[in-house]
Amino acid sequence: MSQQVAPGATRQPHKHALDVAHPPPGPGNLRAVLLPVAVVLLIGSVFVSVYLAAFHAPSPHQLRVGTTEIGTAQAHLSQDLERVAPGGFTVETYPDESAARDAVQDRDVYAAYLGDGKLLYGSANGASVTATVTTAFGSVAHAENHELAVEDVAPAAAGDTRGLSVFYAAFGLVLAGYLFGMTTYQLAPRLQYRWRMASLVLFGVVGGLLIATIAGSTGFGALPGSFLPLVAVISLMGAAVAATTMVLLRIFGSAGVTLASILMLILGNSSSGGIMPAAYLPGWLRPLSEILPVGVGVRAMQGLSRFQNDGLARALVILPVWVLGAVLVLYLKDVYRRGTPKVAPGERTAPQPEPATV
Repeated sequence: MSQQVAPGATRQPHKHALDVAHPPPGPGNLRAVLLPVAVVLLIGSVFVSVYLAAFHAPSPHQLRVGTTEIGTAQAHLSQDLERVAPGGFTVETYPDESAARDAVQDRDVYAAYLGDGKLLYGSANGASVTATVTTAFGSVAHAENHELAVEDVAPAAAGDTRGLSVFYAAFGLVLAGYLFGMTTYQLAPRLQYRWRMASLVLFGVVGGLLIATIAGSTGFGALPGSFLPLVAVISLMGAAVAATTMVLLRIFGSAGVTLASILMLILGNSSSGGIMPAAYLPGWLRPLSEILPVGVGVRAMQGLSRFQNDGLARALVILPVWVLGAVLVLYLKDVYRRGTPKVAPGERTAPQPEPATV
């Protein structure tokens, strides 16, 4: 039914949303416009800078190799390697072929030269390492008037012919841990501390089971190590990333999300050794592979799969330290400090129970 208009009255034009005058933008609006742009461009710039610094032209730095040659022959070997890649290798001496073979299989060294053109290497170290050592020792063998003869004593897994599957598995787990640490406070900001920690444990255990099942012998065969140790390492690594993200969020607020993405997703994954060993990284990135949860976990995952448990003991020490340290900080932040009442000077209070929520 159309609306009737009284005689002599004029019909008022209908006001659309675009016709309504809006107040001029204030400081809050300007911040809302600029801050997301600045944050995401910062993260993107750091990502591009770190990954290009690490992988745009990778070359070895003190890559550990072994030899059974001694005396003058070893001196010539070191000179030839230095000529091929200045500062690229450090040479360890082994008494015989058996000891050198064990060293390659344990990843104490990445290759071992036995003289007369014979080289032991492990393709499980990845295509980059294989290319590096075969090229360098090919020059050594040529200088000795030999053709290089290679033997792969630590072959890559059938499901990981390029040696990169561990990187993708770790990256997915780290991303999940980062998202868990970020969303747990967003979705349940007042969840009791004990239940939040139970959620963290559940995430770690289930994440470890899933990744080990998908990437391990029961799945793609990319990580064919012992199942339960693999689950333990992956679970601890995921929990360490998640708990650290939670700590950064609780201490620094929204800025903690940015810090966590830079520390865990960018610096952690780039220095993990999943793409190539830490010896190929710039000097400022190399130490991170020994201390950040991603690098520690990746080395143990590789060791369980192809290098006779190399890195496992270190992971079982360092990863729990990350988890327990973060859990303690969260307890102090979410329970202890909130449960401590303000006390006037000289006044005593009885111990307070843990608050119901955080």
